[in-house]
Amino acid sequence: MSNYKTSTVGLAEQFKALSNPHRLALFQRLMTCCVPGTQCGLDEAARFCVGDLGEGLDIAPSTLSHHLKELQRCGLIQTERQGKNVHCWIDPAVLDKLSHFFAVR
Repeated sequence: MSNYKTSTVGLAEQFKALSNPHRLALFQRLMTCCVPGTQCGLDEAARFCVGDLGEGLDIAPSTLSHHLKELQRCGLIQTERQGKNVHCWIDPAVLDKLSHFFAVR
């Protein structure tokens, strides 16, 4: 498969994941630090504990977990377990890639 098709399929999966309002809201919360065009390294990326991330969204914990898995599966977010907590963040490169996609069109 060519890089173009691989890139197109990957972007389609990401946009499909973001088409869900809850996933989009979660992704927007995670974008608080690394806005495209700013200098934000991976160490500075906003990290949220899963419990904190879902506050105020009226999403059941099991549903929140499902939405985060979908965002992670398509490469939009990263997660890491630290003891009892799971932290989520967006790699700044993901936002750069999305920003570049829209800027080129």
